[in-house]
Amino acid sequence: MHISLLRATIAIPDAHSIKEKRRVVKALRERVSARMNISVAEVGQQELWNRADLAFVTVAAQKEVTEKRLSAIAKLLEEGRDFVLLELKTEPL
Repeated sequence: MHISLLRATIAIPDAHSIKEKRRVVKALRERVSARMNISVAEVGQQELWNRADLAFVTVAAQKEVTEKRLSAIAKLLEEGRDFVLLELKTEPL
């Protein structure tokens, strides 16, 4: 069993309230969940309305599968329309 974690920090320049930030984060979570078997959680900067720290976690029998999923997430984050990717880190578990 292989578990992989990807942490991302995003800026949400058009958000002017926590409610607007939640809308962007929720849409991103739903987009990720609909495309692949990955769990997403907001893990930091929850009090800020224009930034979010997100964690993406996946589990699979083969390491290559988890790496492929995280690569797809990284690409999706780099192409974000409602947010700007500030930082991306893969952390082994």
